Amino acid sequence: MAPHLRAFGVEPPTALPPEGYVLAATPHGVLLGGVDGDGVYYAAQTLRQLVSGRWIAGVGIVDYPLMRLRGAIEGFYGSPWTHGERMDQLAFYGDVKMNTYVYAPKDDPYHREKWREPYPPEKLRQLGELVRQAQDHHVRFTFALSPGLSICYSNPADFDALVAKLRALYDLGVRSFSLPLDDIEYRRWNCPGDAVRYGPPGPGSAGQAQVDLLNRVQHEFLDRKEGGRPLQMVPTEYSDVGETPYKKAIREQLDSRVEVMWTGTEVVPPAITVEQAKAAATVWGRKVFVWDNYPVNDFRATTGRLLLAPYDKREPGLHDQLSGIVLNPMNQAAASKVALFGGADFTWNDTAYDARRTHRAAANYLAGADPRVAEALLAFFDVEHLAPTGDGRPWQPQAPELARRIAEFRTAWAGGERKQAIDTLRPYAELLAAAPERIRSGVVDKAFREDCAPWLDALALWGRAFTLSLDGLRARLDGDEALAEQRFRHSAKLAGEASRIWVIPGETRPEGPVKVADGVLDVFLAEVPNLR
Repeated sequence: MAPHLRAFGVEPPTALPPEGYVLAATPHGVLLGGVDGDGVYYAAQTLRQLVSGRWIAGVGIVDYPLMRLRGAIEGFYGSPWTHGERMDQLAFYGDVKMNTYVYAPKDDPYHREKWREPYPPEKLRQLGELVRQAQDHHVRFTFALSPGLSICYSNPADFDALVAKLRALYDLGVRSFSLPLDDIEYRRWNCPGDAVRYGPPGPGSAGQAQVDLLNRVQHEFLDRKEGGRPLQMVPTEYSDVGETPYKKAIREQLDSRVEVMWTGTEVVPPAITVEQAKAAATVWGRKVFVWDNYPVNDFRATTGRLLLAPYDKREPGLHDQLSGIVLNPMNQAAASKVALFGGADFTWNDTAYDARRTHRAAANYLAGADPRVAEALLAFFDVEHLAPTGDGRPWQPQAPELARRIAEFRTAWAGGERKQAIDTLRPYAELLAAAPERIRSGVVDKAFREDCAPWLDALALWGRAFTLSLDGLRARLDGDEALAEQRFRHSAKLAGEASRIWVIPGETRPEGPVKVADGVLDVFLAEVPNLR
């Protein structure tokens, strides 16, 4: 390949890691090459992205991922994704060069509560279709089984049931498996036999029991299966780096090949740093595999929220300390693509990652490169920007662009430039009012439009309320107080209607009224009638 690359003006690399590729194109031809099949596929994806809707005079690219595992884990509570949503997600992962999908929906009963029971034939057929879809898009389908709620570690029948379940998925083509042991009680045993074998319940004895189970699955199942990849697991202590008897048992006795997942120093971390990742590697005795709980929205602080802020606050250089990152998405699969787009970019090359640039690219992707639709999407992303930690602390602020514009308005108003303040802010209010219709008519992804429907409905009302409030202020400046009061009353009526719009029942956990720029727009609209 090297002489051909030089003919295209590209200096051939001496070596590339797995999934690396080269792409060269001139008006006279195109050359694609990869280290492996994945690399060739990614070269084709890059070419597709470059030429979509336009001509290019020439290009030369040498590229490869910095992080080995890059993708998503369907690991949230609440309504699991539909089969169609999963099929669409797997195609999307291939588009953005993610290589990993972990099937772990908490509310699939056969994943957790009924882990011993085989999947019904129709469900097994669908899983087989997902495995083939993943293969077609160069995505590793990882099947997770979570037995921790009821497993008896010392009971041979339970081990046999677990392996039988895994074997059924192996027969469908799955070669990557995970045993999550998160969100369980490890200070009690599920059977008397475990007390006999491991002693009184507690973190240390639980760690020993889990090590025995995980090592047996690795040695007696995966090592004996052609193509079997190293086992993955989620520890019961998954969100800190403090030394404990549980972690000591895992670190010292778990097969070194087993991937240990970690969520950061909190369940929903406001940041993940290189130093934190180093500490995690030390305490677990291996590079950890990050289960990143963003943009998941299945906890109380996210009630009524879409989380559409960029993937952010993850430090460049993490690729040296981690085996990979998978993002835990929202109940709303298509709406999760905004954050997943950023996660794909970060895990491919975290050293060059720019969260704002990638956020704009995500808008362009969903908009089909239509700038007016992308503008509307970015405005929508902004009013759904707040991202809370588990205890409700915002680690990404609400509506930063809107808040900036309102702050400028307040400064101008206080400085006496009142008409200018209104004239400067009103176009953005008009954009918010118009954004829902632009998105509905311009975003090709029907599922995205459906996922966002209640929030788009609410934004249309909030946007109209916003423009009416500014019109009321203008009427007041013009001396027409009656018209001003009419505009303010109409604005308040629309804001009230917007605040009563509910999430899609059964689609979102937890349920509640949708939130749009809360704490920013609602506060401003409440202030406006009092401005003099």
